[in-house]
Amino acid sequence: MTDTNKKPSYIAEVLTEALPYIKRFRGKSIVIKYGGNAMSDEVLKAGFARDVVLMKLVGMNPVVVHGGGPQIGATLEKLGKKSEFVEGMRVTDSETMDIVEMVLGGLVNKEIVNLINHFGGHAVGLSGKDGGLIRAKKMTVKKNSPEINVPEIIDLGHVGDVHNIDKSVIDMLIQGDSIPVVAPVGVDESGQSYNINADLVAGKIAEVLSAEKLIMLTNTEGLLDKNGKVLTGVSVEEVDNLIKKGTIHGGMLPKIRSALDAVHAGVQTSHIIDGRVKHAVLLEILTDEGVGTLIHGHKVRQGDTSKL
Repeated sequence: MTDTNKKPSYIAEVLTEALPYIKRFRGKSIVIKYGGNAMSDEVLKAGFARDVVLMKLVGMNPVVVHGGGPQIGATLEKLGKKSEFVEGMRVTDSETMDIVEMVLGGLVNKEIVNLINHFGGHAVGLSGKDGGLIRAKKMTVKKNSPEINVPEIIDLGHVGDVHNIDKSVIDMLIQGDSIPVVAPVGVDESGQSYNINADLVAGKIAEVLSAEKLIMLTNTEGLLDKNGKVLTGVSVEEVDNLIKKGTIHGGMLPKIRSALDAVHAGVQTSHIIDGRVKHAVLLEILTDEGVGTLIHGHKVRQGDTSKL
């Protein structure tokens, strides 16, 4: 049999494998944190947009929350302003906050919306300030110093934490058959704007929506054990142990903490997936094997994630 003859059969097998997952997740909300290489590679960008459109067409309710750190950094550099980070978070003064809003709420958000709409979706872009979606509060960072007996309080400027999410804004868009695309900017009670970590925002939105899944695109294969092997399915307890042992550390920690918080709050599963793989979102949702790590609230056998 030639390759030409195999291809239609292979496509049919893939669709058959996807059918039970489509049925299971129809009508369910799936929050996707979009970032990393998936946002910078043109092929991956197109693949992501197609994935989101297909999810909506088969009855799922995707909600996209995006980052934009590299784009913010590049814009600041063009304007002659140096980026400064503390504990992995961008120090954000008033001038930088204006640029953050312009890049996230304008350039990045609209590009994602346009791409999804180009492939047949009906995406609506908004920042956390629109409709009071994200109520923020100022984030404080404490840093232990050997020179003093009390922790040092570091002021990051307009860097915020999530105080509250008004899910009615997203519910309205979903009910209108739209795909919400959210920029992670919030506002406090006094009207002050804040730059908020996109992983954190995605996790909190997943919580208030009681989402079926929280999916985080990364530039890694997923969670790795001490031998560098991908952990395909782990429980909350197992992830906690990996953190205590130091196996999970550095830049992965904020993602993992958001993923854990979401599962603790009732989200069925959280996923850390490899955004460098084309159509990673569909592969994770609609196939037995997936392309990353699934975190759940109960113990299953390693690799036995197809039952979740």
